Amino acid sequence: MKDIKGVLIDLDGVMYVGNEPVPGAKDAIDFLTGCGCSFRFVSNTTRKSRKTIAGRLAAMGLEIPERYIFTPPLAAAAYIGRAGKHRCYCLIAGDAGCDLDQARPGPALEGADFVVIGDAGEKITYGSMNTAFRYVIGGAEIIALEKDRYWMAADGLSLSAGPFAAALEYATGKTATVVGKPSEEFFRLALDDMGLTPPDVIMVGDDIATDIAGAQALGIRGILVRTGKFREESLREATVKPSGIIGSIRDLPHLIGHRAGTGLPRSGGP
Repeated sequence: MKDIKGVLIDLDGVMYVGNEPVPGAKDAIDFLTGCGCSFRFVSNTTRKSRKTIAGRLAAMGLEIPERYIFTPPLAAAAYIGRAGKHRCYCLIAGDAGCDLDQARPGPALEGADFVVIGDAGEKITYGSMNTAFRYVIGGAEIIALEKDRYWMAADGLSLSAGPFAAALEYATGKTATVVGKPSEEFFRLALDDMGLTPPDVIMVGDDIATDIAGAQALGIRGILVRTGKFREESLREATVKPSGIIGSIRDLPHLIGHRAGTGLPRSGGP
């Protein structure tokens, strides 16, 4: 396997949809483990801590080490830590804030240096958005954990964080810093953890913009799956084309088995 040394894999829509694993997901993990290929999971999920994500995956029969899971709150914590400030107003749901806590020492203080916005679900209200707006107008920086337009929930396509981050940008005239996919820094967190460089790695995802375009901008080959939120019209309209397309994660062993060392395009090829 001199060509493909590592695999980055999206979770929602690739490994599972709703509360059900995608057929072949466990076999793909077993294959990667058995063949010695490094792999990490890079997800734009912002509602759950990676500990909770690992537990949910285990309940589906997908045993994935917590340390193999990279989510935007981890990247946000690193970003906030480097800034030397930690007052945050967070529009996030679930326990994702647990992965941010390392960047927020001490008790909450008045005001905010950062407005952190993720897929907050029902926490997005006029009141919460207006509070965020006032903090940003007052000098706070917008951190978008991700800017996906939508995601595939158990009951169908649902709005993600992108539309609400865009609303804050429009209202304040400021630009959000995106720390999840397609941020180059986010991909590098996983690459550095594996000790690999972009040409050694492929990215498998269901989103042409965040997964494929984001990875290929860094020189990682992007493999699109036809599960999750994949839509033919999105593929047709995209200016960036994936390096390969597979039906689902079930086909990953076949792809690697036949393409490793045999010239899979580095990026952008059909």
